[in-house]
Amino acid sequence: MANKTVLQETLEKVVGAERAERLFQVLVVPQGLLAEAGDTISRAGIAQALNMMLFEDLLQRVPDAKSYADDCLHDGRKVMHDHGAVRTVLLQGMGALPAGEESITRVLRPLGYALNGTYPLERLKMTGRSHAQAEYPEELAQFFISELHPEKFSAEFQAAVARVTATSRDPLTAEAKALLAELEEDRELSVEKAVKVLPVLAKVFSRQHEEETLADYKTLLAESAEMAWISTEGNSFNHATDRVADVDALAADQKALGRAMKATVETSQSGRVRQTAFLAARVQRRFRDADGSIVEQEVPGSFYEFITRLPLPAEEGKTGLDLSFDSSNAQAIFKMTAQGQK
Repeated sequence: MANKTVLQETLEKVVGAERAERLFQVLVVPQGLLAEAGDTISRAGIAQALNMMLFEDLLQRVPDAKSYADDCLHDGRKVMHDHGAVRTVLLQGMGALPAGEESITRVLRPLGYALNGTYPLERLKMTGRSHAQAEYPEELAQFFISELHPEKFSAEFQAAVARVTATSRDPLTAEAKALLAELEEDRELSVEKAVKVLPVLAKVFSRQHEEETLADYKTLLAESAEMAWISTEGNSFNHATDRVADVDALAADQKALGRAMKATVETSQSGRVRQTAFLAARVQRRFRDADGSIVEQEVPGSFYEFITRLPLPAEEGKTGLDLSFDSSNAQAIFKMTAQGQK
């Protein structure tokens, strides 16, 4: 790219020129951020860089998502990253990690994100919340953060959750916390400081606890596929999402290519939000066996979602896209990581 923007300069210094260039080719970037220049980068620019890094991480873990992104590159289409989903556990005493969504929102707030909706996920014994970025609510990816409520499960399950999460580390260093405080105050950082903090912020979206026992994993899986997923994948992106014009047509095209898709498209109560997804990738994860030895087992990993959002009803005096989520849709989509579990 000629005349590098401050966003490109920052991302290149973090991930390298080749990876940064590919991400700019794959993803839609808000035009306002492409106009930023100088030696400082806005909180929205840092949020965009982080989202690009997390999107790339998801592609590396979900083969069908990478194949789809390769197709987009080949065909000259760009991905409009709509939202990333993260799962958390609302439990005190998880090692050094804050309870529930605070482990994530403490990073999002300095980036300009604020609560945009709350969604009870009662069948899953979870609560979901969406967070949108203030300057670019439609153009910058939202975060859909869910909290699992261990107290709604059996005593045996709760004990297993406590054991699994007790070894959690806090990925935020003292320097990163100081830089986030500066960002929250000034709404921008020097490029040099942004380059320092971005890799640490990306680590927040990973697993913070050590390998659990296979017995604990099976205890969790018996009552909650979602908690079993958290036990192996932690706070990694559960899924990233492409906003497309016609999710039904896209699903038909992907099925024709032989990619494993969810059988149906979910529709919100309003009819304005429609979603479907690739089935979750299968990944090998390590567990500790009863004798202390390490064993591997195939478990569900992350997946890639597609969403179509229609405009809000003009007759109600509203403008813009419907950026909401739907509890029923979310619970159905979450089941992507329950596919094929044993």
